[in-house]
Amino acid sequence: MPTTGEKAPDFKLKSTLDKEVSLADYKGEKNVVLVFYPLDFSPTCSMQLPEYSSHKSDFESRDAEVLGVNRDSVYAHKAWAKEFGIELPLLADMTGEAAKAYDVYMPEAGISKRAVFIIDKEGVLRFQHVENSPGDFTLHADGILAELDKL
Repeated sequence: MPTTGEKAPDFKLKSTLDKEVSLADYKGEKNVVLVFYPLDFSPTCSMQLPEYSSHKSDFESRDAEVLGVNRDSVYAHKAWAKEFGIELPLLADMTGEAAKAYDVYMPEAGISKRAVFIIDKEGVLRFQHVENSPGDFTLHADGILAELDKL
């Protein structure tokens, strides 16, 4: 697992922004809240990402971009975002490479764990939270915003 205080692993993934997105795209510009979640349309994920999306202006006021990442395709992401009103970039990690780089890939299930990583504008990992079970959702938007306030 990446170590807090060290450089976060970069990635380049297709996104709902109709372009590839990498961590390096935000260097010197924005903090990144990297949210790994198991599957689009699953019950817990369909609570978590809409909640984070509803706080988009709060994240923006802290110079932070929330990026959702899982193994689903961009097409599935777009359909899910439309149905649930998610206005955050969603990234397609179809091979699990990004999840593996952050040590949250579960090969037996072919999905990622539910996890949140905060990466500062210089690309340094400042906070990480990995749920005990993919069905758990204990880190709500207010907790992430409190961590961003510490940067």
